[in-house]
Amino acid sequence: MLAPMTNQQSHEDGKLSDDEYHWLVKRAEGQFGITMTCAVHVQEIGKGFPGQLGLFSDAHIEGHSRLAKGIQAHGSLAVVQLHHGGMRSPEKLIGQAPVCPSNNEESGARAMTLQEVHQLRDDFVKAAQRAKQSGYDGVEIHGAHGYILSQFLSAEINHRDDEYGGSVENGCRIMFEIVEGIRSSCGADFLLGVRLSPERFGMKLDEVKVFCQQLIDTGKIDFLDISLWDCFKDPVEEGQQHKTLLAHFEELDYKGVGFTVAGKLYTGQHVHDILDTKVDFVTIGKAAILHYDFPKQVISDPNFECKATPVSRDYLREQALGESFIDYMSRWKGFVAEAQKV
Repeated sequence: MLAPMTNQQSHEDGKLSDDEYHWLVKRAEGQFGITMTCAVHVQEIGKGFPGQLGLFSDAHIEGHSRLAKGIQAHGSLAVVQLHHGGMRSPEKLIGQAPVCPSNNEESGARAMTLQEVHQLRDDFVKAAQRAKQSGYDGVEIHGAHGYILSQFLSAEINHRDDEYGGSVENGCRIMFEIVEGIRSSCGADFLLGVRLSPERFGMKLDEVKVFCQQLIDTGKIDFLDISLWDCFKDPVEEGQQHKTLLAHFEELDYKGVGFTVAGKLYTGQHVHDILDTKVDFVTIGKAAILHYDFPKQVISDPNFECKATPVSRDYLREQALGESFIDYMSRWKGFVAEAQKV
């Protein structure tokens, strides 16, 4: 699966650009089995970065229909990642204070009202319905990396005293309601995944594992996408370091739910090592930027290794990155040769 990656290539009103279209369709051409969009915001105030693709309005459906068809034309499944930045939405980008489950002094975010929580839930579901109308095969709910649904899950961030806070069960409530709403309105054949990250942003490993098992046990999701940052690392949390982070998630009873992980998979050997675990399919990020046809390369050569960085801007253009994406990647230390200072 192509990882959902920030690329800053679309229009500021959330409409699809040609650059974003070509970046994604080229990955489908390169034989990714699932081609997932970047994080696509479900509310205008949930925008997390410049040039972000949106799905908060019916005005976005035309572009998404084009994108879904382009991906599927190469035999890949087309999936949208549904996202809201919450307290991580920059105020200068959204024109107002960002929102969060609770007031957050560090980010300047204000607490959401109960009505706004309900609206957020409904807007995730509506975005999924637009995705289905656009012809996508499914959606992934972004509950990772400290964005708004992760903020609800974190006891360090979520200090609400209503049914959406105050306990682990209440913090999980909005995710379960979104899953239920999407499944009931989009049908059994519409792919539904959830992305979670077990570390950083106030997340506790044992709590995330329990939540994952509960999601699996609902019978309403098709795949679980765990962002590990590094598929081979040990947990950072004290008391959990007796086995790798991946091994913790291998303990779950997946009951036929697909399991995928992401994090520093750069070679054919990495892919095969991970597929020898309980993981059903791998999610590829950096390697997919460097090689639009990374799956094809690994299929033909199990020992394939990613091109070393830094790489030239011309090389990235050949991999179907637009100028905005290349500028964004130039901020990654050592990624783009003679990177422009932005």
